[in-house]
Amino acid sequence: MNTLFDKIWDAHVVQQVYDGPTQLYIDRLYCHEVTSPQAFDGMRARGLQCFRPERIYCMPDHNTPTHDQDKPIEDPVSKKQVDTLERNAREFGLTHFGMMSKDNGIIHVVGPEKGLSLPGMTIVCGDSHTSTHGAMGAVAFGIGTSEVEMVMASQCILQQKPKSMRISINGKLGRGVTAKDVALYLMSQLTTSGATGYFVEYSGDVVRNMSMEGRLTLCNLSIEMGARGGFIAPDETTFDYIKGREYAPKGEAWDKAVAYWRTLKSDSNAVFDKELVFNAEDIEPRITYGTNPGMGIGITEKLPGQGDANFEKALAYMGFKSGEELLGKKIDYVFLGACTNGRIEDFRAFASIAKGRKKADDVVVWLVPGSWAVDKQIREEGLDKILAEAGFEIRQPGCSACLAMNDDKVPAGKYCVSTSNRNFEGRQGPGARTILCSPLTAAAAAVTGVITDPRQLI
Repeated sequence: MNTLFDKIWDAHVVQQVYDGPTQLYIDRLYCHEVTSPQAFDGMRARGLQCFRPERIYCMPDHNTPTHDQDKPIEDPVSKKQVDTLERNAREFGLTHFGMMSKDNGIIHVVGPEKGLSLPGMTIVCGDSHTSTHGAMGAVAFGIGTSEVEMVMASQCILQQKPKSMRISINGKLGRGVTAKDVALYLMSQLTTSGATGYFVEYSGDVVRNMSMEGRLTLCNLSIEMGARGGFIAPDETTFDYIKGREYAPKGEAWDKAVAYWRTLKSDSNAVFDKELVFNAEDIEPRITYGTNPGMGIGITEKLPGQGDANFEKALAYMGFKSGEELLGKKIDYVFLGACTNGRIEDFRAFASIAKGRKKADDVVVWLVPGSWAVDKQIREEGLDKILAEAGFEIRQPGCSACLAMNDDKVPAGKYCVSTSNRNFEGRQGPGARTILCSPLTAAAAAVTGVITDPRQLI
C-alpha cells in the first residue's frame, strides 16, 4: 500500500528524530556558484572535509555569460562567484565541470544527460528547480545554504516528510500542446500554492507518453505550484534514456540496476494524501499574463475580469487590461532556454517553426542551449543551419535570461516571451515583463514579432 515516494524516502531514512525531522541519506549533491560559497566557508571554519566527495558535483551556471566564455568574465560579481566555486571544488576534492568544458551547462540539464541522476536516488541542490531530476524517478528537491553544508559534512539532511499527491493527466494532447503547456495549465488550476507541503507524483496517459525531455520540463515546474518536488515513476522511456550515458551503470551493474528500477512504482492500492485528475483535451497552448506562473490562460482566451489587489497590481505591471486578448500583442524579446526548456527537443520544436521563415526584424532572440552536449547535438542534427538561415544565432550554454544574474537582461518595460520558469517582477531584469510559454509558442512569436498561436504555423 506504499506510494513510490514512500518507498524511496523510507529506503534512505538513517534515523527518525523523536517528535522531529527525519535524518535522510542523500545520494547526490549538486553545487553551483550561487548558494555554495557560504557552505564551503562553514566547512572550512569547522575544519571539516566533505564526508563523501565522490557524491558531490560542482558546476557554474547562473552567472556564466552566454558569449565569449573563453575570455575572462567582465562582471566582477559573476567572475568572483564562478572563480570561487572552482577554487572551493579544488580545495575540497570535488568534481568540477567548469566553463568551456564539454561537461558544462545548467546543472539540472547536465545531471540527467550524463547519467548522474538515476531512479531511486535522493538528490539535492541549493536551487529550487532541483525537482527537475524527479523525472528520472528520483526524490529530488532544493535545499538552503545551511543544508548544503549539512550534506557536505555528513551526506545526510534533516527533513520533515512531505505529504503525497498524485496528479493524473489522461487522454491525448492536441496538436501544438507540449509538456510546458501541461505544466502551465496545472499551475493555473492549482495556483502557485496549491501543492504546498506535497511531493507530487505525475501519472496518466499523457505522462506515460511524454519523452524524457517533456518529463524533465513537467517536474521542473512542480515548484511553481508550491510543491516540495515532483517526480515520475521510471519506465522503459527512462531506461532507454539512461542506457549508455557516461555515469550510468554498465554491464552486469546495468542489469541489476534496471531490475531494481522496475520495482519503483506506487502499489496499485497505494493511498495518497490528495489525488487530482485532469483531461488532456482541456489543454491548449498556454501563455502567462501576470507576475506569477499561475496567472496563465489558453492562448486563444481573453484575460480574466477584475480580481483582487494583487491581480490588478500584476496587470498594471504588465501593461495589460482585464478582458483583452494577448494574440497579436507586440513583443520585444524571445528567450529559448533555461533548465525548463534548454534541451534538444526544445530546439527541435523551435526549429520546426523557424524552418523556411525569418526572424522578425525588431525582436531580440536569445537561443541558449542547456549544455555543451545539447549544443553539440544541435549542430550534429543540422538545427544550427536551419536557425541561421532564419536569422537566429545560438548562444553558449548557461542559465542566461532565466534570471537577471548575468549579462542577458531584458530592459525595463520590454516584453519577453520566455520558455523559462518564472515571470516575477524583475526576474529577467528590473522592470522587465515576462510572458511564459512553450518553445513552439516562443518560436511563433520570434518569427511574427507578436504573440501568435503556434498551431497556425505548424
